[in-house]
Amino acid sequence: MTAREPTSARPLLPNHHPSDALLVAYGAGSLAEGLSLAVAVHLAHCPDCRAALAEVEALGGALLEELPPAPLETLSLSATLARLDLEEAPVNPCKAGCAGLPWGNRRPSRPGVRDGKALPSPLLPYVSQATDLDGLAWQRLAPGVRRVELMPRSAAGGAAQLLRIAPGTALPHHSHGGLELTVVLSGHFADELGRYGPGDLAEVDGDTDHQPIADSHRDCICLIATDAPLRFTGLMGRLMQPFIGL
Repeated sequence: MTAREPTSARPLLPNHHPSDALLVAYGAGSLAEGLSLAVAVHLAHCPDCRAALAEVEALGGALLEELPPAPLETLSLSATLARLDLEEAPVNPCKAGCAGLPWGNRRPSRPGVRDGKALPSPLLPYVSQATDLDGLAWQRLAPGVRRVELMPRSAAGGAAQLLRIAPGTALPHHSHGGLELTVVLSGHFADELGRYGPGDLAEVDGDTDHQPIADSHRDCICLIATDAPLRFTGLMGRLMQPFIGL
């Protein structure tokens, strides 16, 4: 998690941004689907990170152009066919085509940032017939916590959910088996690392133990994506983990 310097003083824009390494991995299409979705949702709010991503992609393109071309005679037909068969899926698995969206000159959705109701466009392919947060089919997970499951936990442990956390409600204390990305859509939450509001992206890994708590006067709604299961430290958290799905 890094605090990227803004290009100018602008209100209502995110204060917490993806690390440079995460942004590069996103641009390269190497992130798992849930993580890619989380970065895309942050990009929908953050023109500074969209500009940074454009620079990363331009630099990557320039480096590729400088590479010497491989002689055609050194590429056997069998090797070429083997490469084509390696993977049929698109490089970036995000349903919304996250890394390829033309955000370079688009301003963030100001009404969605202000009132916390509008769904960022990268989320729309993952929800059915809903255009705002209140229209989603929220399911009760625990006292003060509701969720919408976007991606069930994969065999590798990755998952993505929307959580709606009542004011003053804390999630179970936990560490991480891998990377966890949290993007705030509405309200605020705080943990041992800071305070996060609309559009902010919190990036934590296996070196981080924390307990997020909704600290505003209204619900905190956020997208949480992981590439490995969380590690709950308390008895209650461990008992709830099979039902939490993260």
